[in-house]
Amino acid sequence: MNLALYGLGPERDRKWLMMDCGVSFAGPDLPGVDLVLPDIRFVEAQKKNLVGILITHAHEDHYGALYDLWPRLEVPVYMTPFAAALHAAKREMEPGAPRIPTTVVEQGSRFSIGPFDLELVAVSHSLPEPNAVMIRTAMGNVLHTGDWKIDLAPGVGRAIDMDRLAALGAEGVRAMICDSTNATREGRSPSEADVAKGMAEVIAKAKRRVAVTIFASNVARIRSVAQAAAANDREVVILGRAIRRVVDVAGELGMLDGLPPFRDEEAYGYLPPDKVVALVTGSQGEPRAALAKIAFDEHRNVALSSGDTVVFSSRTIPGNDKAVGAIQNALVARGIHIVTDRDALVHTSGHPRRDELTELYRLIQPKVAVPVHGEAVHLAAHAALAKAAGVPTVVSAKNGAIVRLLPADRDAEITGHVPVGILVKDGSLVREPEVSGVVERRRISFAGAVAVTVVIDDTGDLVGDFALSLFGLPTTDARGESFHDALGKVVEGTLESMPRARRRDDETVAEAIRRSVRSAVNERWGKKPICDVTVLRLEDA
Repeated sequence: MNLALYGLGPERDRKWLMMDCGVSFAGPDLPGVDLVLPDIRFVEAQKKNLVGILITHAHEDHYGALYDLWPRLEVPVYMTPFAAALHAAKREMEPGAPRIPTTVVEQGSRFSIGPFDLELVAVSHSLPEPNAVMIRTAMGNVLHTGDWKIDLAPGVGRAIDMDRLAALGAEGVRAMICDSTNATREGRSPSEADVAKGMAEVIAKAKRRVAVTIFASNVARIRSVAQAAAANDREVVILGRAIRRVVDVAGELGMLDGLPPFRDEEAYGYLPPDKVVALVTGSQGEPRAALAKIAFDEHRNVALSSGDTVVFSSRTIPGNDKAVGAIQNALVARGIHIVTDRDALVHTSGHPRRDELTELYRLIQPKVAVPVHGEAVHLAAHAALAKAAGVPTVVSAKNGAIVRLLPADRDAEITGHVPVGILVKDGSLVREPEVSGVVERRRISFAGAVAVTVVIDDTGDLVGDFALSLFGLPTTDARGESFHDALGKVVEGTLESMPRARRRDDETVAEAIRRSVRSAVNERWGKKPICDVTVLRLEDA
């Protein structure tokens, strides 16, 4: 959920540039939520001074919130050709998505957005056209690395431009805002070329069908799989809309030239088992993706059987472990062989390990380092590495911190904080979590809910039967008594025990029943459900 905001100028007349606008994915603590977005209330307050949004690359955690948040800002957006094409293709799949004015900028180009003098520097990552951004000002320069690694053979697109980075370092960089994702890992991330060799070996050894699940945007991995398939006289079948969308975009941009045509899923059933490689969505255990449907034998056109191979050419994002594990267990239980990066070199990270970070600090020699993009343990490890690399000032900043980077004659430091948080996309609505209903949903998922409707007359006596509905509660308590029957007695007893004068007030009646029901459930179960009580008077019935 990356979003950085750079401000330039005095506080009374400061212009702002947004760098990226990404999403995150909801965990079990946000039941029912589709996506998690950054709360941009501070950016909205600066809207008149926001000169644009620059997208460093086309991963969802860097540009996936545009459709939902851009209408609140309505400023120009800048992307490279691959990001712009993928953005346009994605829009066609999302009914009602806004038409966002997009300016296409090339890797290596230098241009201005408002007062910001910017240069896109080619780096390597796990998709085409990732960029670092050099921000030049009269007071000094700032380098925003985006997501990167040192890979001189990325498979598709330009490799990281080490010569240009060295030239920027020689020009002078006051501050570097740098990726921390692999700051705890020693050595270097393997090259995409090494993964291509590992993938070719796995496919060559397979005797029957092969399915490879990947991050859809990894065009180099798609190309590696296609090359390995062709070398083994196999055809590649696309299973999943996300991969199909990327294949179409990459094909239009010439990134898949020289490969045999990809086949749609309808061809899968006609190909012999030893002549097919399926590229499959669902590497993170998504329940509606192709891999989950195949694993649980729910796919309408595709099946795997004993002796087939599934390659997980991806990293499991923290929080998705259980879902991925369930799919892997389902596959293994059916006699399907699974291959992960623990078994063969079939995946590599798109982020730098410690030796790569050290090399970049040697090239750039910034006076200030600001570790970003990582959890607390990664940010701390990165800060220690930057200090060891000789960076004079390391600023450890959390979300919402305002960090002064320039002018060079003043200390780089945290000078304040702005309000930050999350928004949740729940169906078609984007709301703060507190008003989205997710808090109540979380409570219901833990302790269930009880709904009571009573009809009483003017004297406070029950009229007919009352309605009692239980959601998510056990059927019986420890003594074997029905919860429904027990709570029915509680409702009746609560009304009978109330003085008639108090029964004249509907809110008093409702609150008394609510308290009694929750207390009774807690006594029998040890949990307090949400309880909703509706009181109707006879004249309202």
